[in-house]
Amino acid sequence: MKIKHIKGSTFCIDTGRTYLPFYKINDEEIIMLDSGLAKGERREIEKLLVDNNFKIAAIICTHAHVDHIGNNTYFKKKYNCIIAMPAYEAMLCSSIVNLKGYYSMLTLTEIREQFGHMVCETDVMISYNQSFIEVCGIKFDIFHTPGHSAAHICITTPDEVCYLGDALVGYETMREAKLPYAYIVSEDLKSKDKLYTLKCSKYIVAHKGIYNDITELIGANIEFYKAIALKVYEVIEDGMTMDLVRSAVTKSFNLRINTMARYGLIERLLRPYVEYLSEIGSISLQIEEGIIKYSKF
Repeated sequence: MKIKHIKGSTFCIDTGRTYLPFYKINDEEIIMLDSGLAKGERREIEKLLVDNNFKIAAIICTHAHVDHIGNNTYFKKKYNCIIAMPAYEAMLCSSIVNLKGYYSMLTLTEIREQFGHMVCETDVMISYNQSFIEVCGIKFDIFHTPGHSAAHICITTPDEVCYLGDALVGYETMREAKLPYAYIVSEDLKSKDKLYTLKCSKYIVAHKGIYNDITELIGANIEFYKAIALKVYEVIEDGMTMDLVRSAVTKSFNLRINTMARYGLIERLLRPYVEYLSEIGSISLQIEEGIIKYSKF
């Protein structure tokens, strides 16, 4: 793990897997943009903070996924830092019961054991129409990009460096990802298209890259997600149930399902693409003897 200087007072932690930006208020205090994974990242992130004599004054979160808020509660307890997050995302991670809405395939006990550390108290709620937030006397611009999650945001520092979170993925991720996640694919594509209007001096993508211009990356992302949807469409045969679609996609995409958690993950990854195909009129749904079946038009 190492720290990269981006511009002015904006830096980012390269965890190897992701980029986690932060803004230096002064030589000691920083504002983090997302807090990263607990498992596999916390210890090294904390070591970097200690080695550089940094204390976290606040964390502004793009969205409430485990690899973006995994250390929120831990750092809040350690540094008494402020946590800011889109209101809906904050609601999602406010309790184990609310997390059940996202991890629907898991029991409450499993969610508590595997994702209980995601539960956190949010101090500042960011509304859906809010264009900026002031934290610790520092103003950050907010650009709303729902789709990857219900209320995902991009955050721009005073140095005109925009942290895109998961609104886009980098080229390496596109080469490696078999079934990239979007909560609502159609909304995610709209938000990606909206990014053409965003004008900043530098851009940070969580998974993973630093760019001076994202014009080509936006187009590549849109085509990438549409291509994934097309691959899902190609394996669907008339009269398939969701279980059969999942099985076919698992084989075609060379995915692995060997635990309930993995089963639930594939369910969360796949269903939005099936819903998208239905939205754009590529497949139809019929109910036969109480069972939903999918067919191509």
